[in-house]
Amino acid sequence: MASSSLYFLLIFLSISSFTLLSQSQTSSKLNKFVLPIHQDNKTNLYVANIYKRTPLLQIPFVVDLNGRLLWVTCEQNYLSSTYHAPRCYSTQCARANTHYCHTCFSKARPGCHNNTCGLMSVNPVTGLTAMSELAQDVLSIYSTQGSNPGPLVKIPRFLFTCAPSLLLQPVLPGNVQGVAGLGHSPISLPTQLASHFGYAGFAPTFALCLAPNGVIFFGDSPYYMLPGLDISLPVGYTPLIISPLGEYYIEVKSIKINNKDVPLNTTLLSIDRRGIGGTKLSTINPYTILEHSIFKSVIEFFTKELSGIPLVKLVEPFEVCFNSKSIDKRTRVGPKVPNIDLVLHDQHVIWRIYGSNSLVEATPGVSCLAFVDGGLNTRAAIVIGAYQMENNLIQFDMARSRLGFSSSLLFFRTSCNNLNFTAIP
Repeated sequence: MASSSLYFLLIFLSISSFTLLSQSQTSSKLNKFVLPIHQDNKTNLYVANIYKRTPLLQIPFVVDLNGRLLWVTCEQNYLSSTYHAPRCYSTQCARANTHYCHTCFSKARPGCHNNTCGLMSVNPVTGLTAMSELAQDVLSIYSTQGSNPGPLVKIPRFLFTCAPSLLLQPVLPGNVQGVAGLGHSPISLPTQLASHFGYAGFAPTFALCLAPNGVIFFGDSPYYMLPGLDISLPVGYTPLIISPLGEYYIEVKSIKINNKDVPLNTTLLSIDRRGIGGTKLSTINPYTILEHSIFKSVIEFFTKELSGIPLVKLVEPFEVCFNSKSIDKRTRVGPKVPNIDLVLHDQHVIWRIYGSNSLVEATPGVSCLAFVDGGLNTRAAIVIGAYQMENNLIQFDMARSRLGFSSSLLFFRTSCNNLNFTAIP
């Protein structure tokens, strides 16, 4: 459940009168922004409510860690006095890396103009793509100077795409109107924030803290959590790898369970020039996906190490499930089960997955290993899913090309639900 601090934050965001600052009005100390997110119960996807348009309107977007841009449907009821569609071959089109001139045969409206720039938008769940119109409009985001939410800060000409509504169906949460991409690309949300506010010392860095009511920080650490704790990375750092598609990867050298090496075909763990292999991070995949041979080795090894716990009938999409009543849950970091270690670029740098992130209560009385079989022809050998990142503070540092991670915040008796917006740093 969300903490009372986050509850009051959300109330504050919804009922307070908006204070808007333009880029020219912001203080030189303004170098961090905060975006509350929540998890959709039906799809397990993460949703952020982002303020856009004139007058301002709060719009729900699915958060896609590897998305290349922000897109929204504009076919109906897009009302804004500040909407603008850049012309073909304009500087905005060059920035978005598109040279395609868009033609629309319907009545002119947001998303449908001639001689404007066309850009592909994608539904990250289905992979469905559609040609969309590059557009500009106001986007506003809450600032913070440590732990207190500050005023909404306005970006007057934020670039995004107007996409057809068919991209929303049928797998995205019913209320969302688009997707907010955080990927390494020219017009993703983090890139545009860094571009607009770099003069004020804004670091090209963002941090995910996933939970049913979590947060995304834009800007450098420290990040403040209840009870009065500042989480200053690093706990661990590893090089951040950018795939040819602008997706975030890290280098996993091996996997250990209970401090014992799991036998693997390690050639699968390296990403090649085509972007095949390696380990990707994803907010779209709810659970970690493993290439078939890696999956089989991991579940066999984990089951052997937990041989004293009775197996029960599996619950899809999982292939190994246990009797929950036989597992000791009296630990800070969830069920007492063997740790799963991702050994990173250096054998001393380990991302440890504890029981709270390795087992999921699939049905009452049934706990399943929260990894799924990706088959033999996976693009990435490992896709670290949202469940394995939950309650881990994960920092994407573009300037230093590195990923910082905190390990489980449950060790600190806090979680990503507990944001401290009262302490003064």
